[in-house]
Amino acid sequence: MLEQLRRHDPGQPLGRLLFFRFILNLAKAALTLVYRLRVYHAERVPEDGGLLVVSNHQSHLDPPIIGVSLRKRHIVPIARLGLFKNRFLGWLITRLNAISINQTEADTAAIRRAVKEIAAGRAILIFPEGYRSPDGAIHSFKRGTWLLLSRARCRVLPAAVEGAFDAWPRKQEFPSLWNKRVAVAFGEPISPERLLAMGPEEGLAFLVREIDALRLDLRQRLRAASGGAYPPPGPGDSPLDATSVDT
Repeated sequence: MLEQLRRHDPGQPLGRLLFFRFILNLAKAALTLVYRLRVYHAERVPEDGGLLVVSNHQSHLDPPIIGVSLRKRHIVPIARLGLFKNRFLGWLITRLNAISINQTEADTAAIRRAVKEIAAGRAILIFPEGYRSPDGAIHSFKRGTWLLLSRARCRVLPAAVEGAFDAWPRKQEFPSLWNKRVAVAFGEPISPERLLAMGPEEGLAFLVREIDALRLDLRQRLRAASGGAYPPPGPGDSPLDATSVDT
């Protein structure tokens, strides 16, 4: 049991592993009860080795949604520096492996730490849009993701979240707790050689298309499960024209 738990998050002390698992189980129960969380293609998640999980970003619910859905892996999320300024939240996410990143400048220290964690066989979670979506749709990816990928040279796992924007939109202080559904799907792992051969523009655009295709499929699944009622029509119904990458 303990040996299996250690494989979920290599190099972590036992106390932190147990704490992470406890919070993970609480989050899973809450997301399943309140939002009827559905997970698709979890079998695609590699069980070991360095991994970069790349996802769209709809709300504050995204990290726990992806975290509980990886099942046999503990995530190391990259989170913006501002989240650590809240005393309780900063304490909590630090103990849940989060790496702080300063988005206002090139934070090479955060990139170095992430590369080190990947080299140790851990799973990093990054949201390349750099911010929560203002409308639920996916937006262009920042180049920092490419910098991390090019230095870590690890497998990349595309992930998509849908329904989280409507459950907790960016302009809403607290999440809605009624009549909302969320879902997550994982794509096939992509080798670093395949992505790096594309170059930054084409490689990031490729990831956008992969993740948005997963997200749009989730959107249809949620509508089918809710009789067409959820999520409501909006900008999220249109795929992003991934022809450019933010600098």
